[in-house]
Amino acid sequence: MAPDTPITKEKLVEDLKLVISDAEELLRATASQAGEKVTAARQKVQDSLNRAKTELAGVDDEIFDKGMEAARATDDYVRDHPWHAVGIAAGIGLVIDLLISRR
Repeated sequence: MAPDTPITKEKLVEDLKLVISDAEELLRATASQAGEKVTAARQKVQDSLNRAKTELAGVDDEIFDKGMEAARATDDYVRDHPWHAVGIAAGIGLVIDLLISRR
C-alpha cells in the first residue's frame, strides 16, 4: 500500500479477513504436518499481522488528530463567543439536573 493511500474501514476489514484466513491455514498445516509448510504459513501469518498493526496504528493516529482538531475548534469557538458557550453549558447543566432529579 502506498504511503498516501487513504485507509478505509473496508480495507481494514479486508486485512483482518486475510489474517483470519492465514491463521486458519496455519492451523490446518500444523494439524497433520510439521516442517517447511508450517514455517511458510507462520511467516505468512506474521506478515499479515504486521500489515494490520501498521494500518491500525495509522488509523489510531488519524483519529487522535481529528480529536485534537475538534478540541481546537471548540476552544476557538469558546474564545470567540464566551457568552454563547456559557449559555450552552448552563442549558446542558439544566437538562442534566432535570434528568437526575426525575429519579
